Amino acid sequence: MRKKKLLLLSLLAVSLFAFRDTNGRLARKNIFNRHLDGDVNIVIVKSDYELKLYDKDGWYATYPVVFGSKSLDDKMMEGDRKTPEGVYHIAAKKPHEKWNKMMMIDFPTANDYEKFNERRVKGLIPKNAKIGGGIAIHGTWPHDDHVVDLYQNWTNGCIALKNEDVDELYDIVPVGTQVTIVK
Repeated sequence: MRKKKLLLLSLLAVSLFAFRDTNGRLARKNIFNRHLDGDVNIVIVKSDYELKLYDKDGWYATYPVVFGSKSLDDKMMEGDRKTPEGVYHIAAKKPHEKWNKMMMIDFPTANDYEKFNERRVKGLIPKNAKIGGGIAIHGTWPHDDHVVDLYQNWTNGCIALKNEDVDELYDIVPVGTQVTIVK
């Protein structure tokens, strides 16, 4: 009897946190369906392929994401297709003809230049390498959301979400929002 109760409680707990939305996809949002409250911030965990949205009350939503290179290492230089790690901010938002909507981040920062110059001095990158730029959070090609489901890294270092998810995030996140990217 005790095992049966524990099993039922476990199933109930799982069903509260892992339910399906009206489209049948796994919903990954706060189960209490609360509204965002106060300033929001984004944490992108590359090793988990997740973008997490927080407000003053804590976790609000998690969205699956993909990146550029299969290597989830920190961006070293322009052209390496790696996603940078650090603390950034949404610098601008705009619709995009290829990738639905785009939220530019303020890469490179002073900290990125410091890491870049240290790596160049240590010989980890060529002397003539450039730091790069143009990193954004954006959607996928039209009808190409499956690349996110399949964890296919395809960008040049940006963070890509399903178009439905980037639409939602775009409406929620103001310019100036902090974006922390970690491995």
